[in-house]
Amino acid sequence: MLRWMCGVMRMDKVRNEYIRGSLKVAPVTEKLRGNRLSWYGHVKRRDETHVTKKAMSMNVDGWRGRGRPKKIWMDCVRSDMEDRGVSDSVTGDRTEWKKKTYCTDPK
Repeated sequence: MLRWMCGVMRMDKVRNEYIRGSLKVAPVTEKLRGNRLSWYGHVKRRDETHVTKKAMSMNVDGWRGRGRPKKIWMDCVRSDMEDRGVSDSVTGDRTEWKKKTYCTDPK
């Protein structure tokens, strides 16, 4: 999409980092990480009786096949929190949580 906006084609051999830098847009992975953590904080602040909070606290024990375990959403959230340097205790304070997890576009 960004290439299309700039009128740059793959044959022009312009790196994605350069295009994102010229348009001042954050990488998609950082945006996804910020949105995932935003949703996690939202769910953690809900009532204990809410469906999403109940679903998140469910412990599903089942048979797992051989090989590498499947990646679950909570594993992604844990690694995102580790990358950003935040803990579960910050989720209660909405403004602090947003300040630490929100991904802004570079200026």
